[in-house]
Amino acid sequence: MAAFPGDEYERRLERTRARMAESGLDVLLVTDPANMNYLTGYDAWSFYVPQAVVLPLGNEPPHWVGRAMDAESARLTTVLPHDRIHGYADDYVEHPVKHPMQYVAELLADLGYGRGRIGYEGDAYSFTARNLQVLARELPEARLQDAYLLVNWVRTVKSPREIEVMRQAARIVERVMRVAIETVEVGRRECDAAAVISEAQIRGTEEFGGQVPANPPAILSGDNAGTPHAAWSDRPFLPDTATCLELSGCRHRYHCAMSRTVWLGMPPDHVRRLADATAEGMEAALSVVEPGALCQDVERAWRETIGRRGFSKPSRIGYSIGLNYPPNWADHTASLREGDTTVMEPNMTFHLMLGMWMEGWGFELSDTFRVTESGYELLADVPRQLFVKG
Repeated sequence: MAAFPGDEYERRLERTRARMAESGLDVLLVTDPANMNYLTGYDAWSFYVPQAVVLPLGNEPPHWVGRAMDAESARLTTVLPHDRIHGYADDYVEHPVKHPMQYVAELLADLGYGRGRIGYEGDAYSFTARNLQVLARELPEARLQDAYLLVNWVRTVKSPREIEVMRQAARIVERVMRVAIETVEVGRRECDAAAVISEAQIRGTEEFGGQVPANPPAILSGDNAGTPHAAWSDRPFLPDTATCLELSGCRHRYHCAMSRTVWLGMPPDHVRRLADATAEGMEAALSVVEPGALCQDVERAWRETIGRRGFSKPSRIGYSIGLNYPPNWADHTASLREGDTTVMEPNMTFHLMLGMWMEGWGFELSDTFRVTESGYELLADVPRQLFVKG
């Protein structure tokens, strides 16, 4: 069954159709798996083959289109009528000549959109150049229009039900982070720590079971602490090094992310100074969060605060976060950075990610917050400190 009741999806469809009308679209071809989930409830690990939700502008249910063997997942997890679920034959999959978008194009033509204005998600991970080529070839009289991020911007403001699920993900990440801090110790292999952390993410809590997050655990130790996206290895944790942990809880595909840093041994003064400056900068950034504030205001408060301590950070300090599948848990819309004039609204949720990556070492501190009617709510609660282990 879908994660939310039917009226939740109806409100999402209504908001999405309003944006479609503003863009002059007759129909929207949704291929991002998170957006498919958002609009219909569809939840399956089938996004390695082409699939889509076809959303007409008119007030009628969307259509799900995918591999025939996955149609049962659509019947089980979505709120769609069964006659709106369409499965293509298996010989479309990885065929040198046939392509699933031929089937999608035929459906669009049958629905009366052969000459319509069709929106597609041009920069979505799951929408390939070949997808567009096939659609253009099969629908020569249609007007194909890039509608990338149309649904993502609708997703950026969460409903009360979504916020509640993100709070459940927060309970998971609280447990996950405590497990992670405990498991980082001298001599233990990074991969063994990753296994323990992954188990905690999937197990969740007694109240809320977890899922595999969109991002794997980031375990950045030693020299890797100076880079944000290195993979763990089978190397042991070494004394007198930092280990940055960027983790999340995942519940019904909604994420609550968090970063903390562990130092094995006695941290030197320059590490403590950076940790203190980062914590001070986080407080400054959060202090300006409220409805009506701009995303760039949050970044400016951070930048000016750490600048007085002699530090700087060239990359953004956060982004909208919520529902997603691999390879990323961000909404891909609002960013906490200079020049982003997105106006904050209640129930926007952000991962405030303060990663300070130096040459050969680093420090990370991050939390997920919700914009409230008057300020902010931190979704998860783990002490905001440098964790020192002898």
